[in-house]
Amino acid sequence: MVNWDVITVEFIDTIKEKAKSEKKRIVLPESMDRRVLEACDKILKDGFADLILIGDFQEIKKLAFDLDLHLATIINPYDSPLTEEFILKLVELRKDKGMTYDKAKKLLLEDYMYYACMLVQTHRADGVVSGACHSTSNTLRPALQIIKSSPHAKFVSAFFLMIVPDCSYGENGIFLFADSGLVQNPNPEELAEIAGSSALSFQLLVEKEPLVAMISHSTKGSANHVDVDKVVSATKIAHDRYPQYLIDGEFQIDAAIVPEVAKLKAPNSLVAGRANVLIFPDLDAGNSGYKLVQRLAKAQAYGPICQGIAAPVNDLSRGCSVDDIVGVVAITAVQAQNNR
Repeated sequence: MVNWDVITVEFIDTIKEKAKSEKKRIVLPESMDRRVLEACDKILKDGFADLILIGDFQEIKKLAFDLDLHLATIINPYDSPLTEEFILKLVELRKDKGMTYDKAKKLLLEDYMYYACMLVQTHRADGVVSGACHSTSNTLRPALQIIKSSPHAKFVSAFFLMIVPDCSYGENGIFLFADSGLVQNPNPEELAEIAGSSALSFQLLVEKEPLVAMISHSTKGSANHVDVDKVVSATKIAHDRYPQYLIDGEFQIDAAIVPEVAKLKAPNSLVAGRANVLIFPDLDAGNSGYKLVQRLAKAQAYGPICQGIAAPVNDLSRGCSVDDIVGVVAITAVQAQNNR
């Protein structure tokens, strides 16, 4: 009998062990959130990443009175010798957008996400995790302005790693859902790019072959609609652009992951019934899909994990737990190891 709880624990423990093999410095700018500080305590005890907290030392100490954070680096922008350097650097980076000394100073002192991104941009840190108490836009805007997108990606997208208990589908219950956190209504080119980026992310983090299903309300022509046409077109583009991956569609969810249904609806597909990477046609479907699986199947959901930024910057759901934060930091550290 398969112990699915063990599979869930083993997966994130494997990620932590990878992170330990080459420890990276991860910035957590939300030092005002107790969950973040509790996560820091766990991460430092596990020893899989070095941590930088941004905030006032006394305020952090007061909020974390019963936690052990002595191994964390705490930077207060109001008295750090780095702040003047960062102000000047931010002015230089954003001068074409009207950035002034006073505007840069205000951003760095009042929005710690900007400070975190400057730490990464100046190679003093390797990645950032934020979003426990900030919106996705507030997390990603500074990253795109300062760290910018990767030269190997056309745009930034986001995914969730889903670990589903009591599930034999996917990779023993492990799935990647994309885009479930960022891109509202991708066109066929963008949807194909999300498929390729997600396949690479699955390969990196799960170390198994990605089997990518392009999700629709239609399976292989069973319905006619412009929304189906978009997924069909995206599948063709992805085939041509990423021949190293098995990518197929369009599939309904059951045809993508259930072998018995796949035999009836898509018998000639190498992906149908075996998919472990699910590419949703838009954010409404992707976001709703991950939350349904998380709540109804009691799945672990790690993300939104971003792909396409020049250095790993990852968002958190504002409903995240302490363990969610720990898992996302571990994933960010592994992404940073491969960000060469």
